[in-house]
Amino acid sequence: MRSHFVVPRGVTAACAVAGATAVLNGNCSAGTFIAADYATNATYLSGWTTNQNSGYGFSAWSFDGTSTNSSQAMSSSSSIGTAWTLLDGSSVGGISIAGRAITEPGGLQPGQTFQTVIQNPTGYHFYRGFDILFCNGTDTNPGGDNAAALRLTVFGYYGGYGATFWSVTDGSPYGSTTTPLDFTNTAAGGMQIALTLTSATNYSLTMTPLNGTTPYTLTGSLALTNTDADTSLIVTNLPINYVNYRLWNTASSGPNDTTNNFFISSMTILGLTLNIQVVGNNAILSWPTNFPAFYLASSTNLGPVAVWNTNLPSPAIVNGQNVVTNPITGSQQFFRLQ
Repeated sequence: MRSHFVVPRGVTAACAVAGATAVLNGNCSAGTFIAADYATNATYLSGWTTNQNSGYGFSAWSFDGTSTNSSQAMSSSSSIGTAWTLLDGSSVGGISIAGRAITEPGGLQPGQTFQTVIQNPTGYHFYRGFDILFCNGTDTNPGGDNAAALRLTVFGYYGGYGATFWSVTDGSPYGSTTTPLDFTNTAAGGMQIALTLTSATNYSLTMTPLNGTTPYTLTGSLALTNTDADTSLIVTNLPINYVNYRLWNTASSGPNDTTNNFFISSMTILGLTLNIQVVGNNAILSWPTNFPAFYLASSTNLGPVAVWNTNLPSPAIVNGQNVVTNPITGSQQFFRLQ
């Protein structure tokens, strides 16, 4: 069995079944990384500065909008290991911002999942906090008041219920959704955030604390627009093509201060995954049901002359998965979602 990843634009996954004897009792999961960058990459060994880029699929980092005395640095003492670090060096409080564009044309696409691993501060401070913005823009300051298609935030304004809990602001008419994840849950061991676009305007979000706390999942619609509080102009939030990490906090003691700093260790974008399992003389193919725009196609060869056939059995739905059972013949056969 082999996996084929170099496929035409718009195709997110492909696997090959090369005959029953070659893949007997085998399994295959194929998906492409659209973008990836890690704080451990060699470019960042001497520190984290503006205009750096060690990965692919993202633009260089921008710190535009960061307040005087606030800064970015590298850290290796967080629970998530070496990390890009936002910190505030101001005694009166400021904002530290780091952001970058998604360079894939059209930004984040349906079927793709943006993932990042973060560790947030452990200290609570009045009128301080941190957030992540998924927005449309060309730099770290999108128009509007916190304009974003989706905003994840912890912000301690009055200190009442919800101030220390993560909240999600999307296109819901009811405003923000307060999650059951307190910032202490996600500071203890860090947290993985996975945002999947299930359509052009809808999403599925999973927030997984890495200390064993139960993950939280939310589905909903993205905020299509925001109104600029100063100019009353309408700000367009889609497509999502920029990601911002922001920290408002009290003065930090340095890049290894886990009480007051915001740490980010990785960011990736993964395409939709197609799974193939061989059972007897059949190849069983499956993919999630919450991507209605995708369908299965097959071909006996690859390359520019390949003919992709969509006349396959209609999928059955089993445990939230589209499932197609395809008999294995003597010739090789390639499958893809498109």
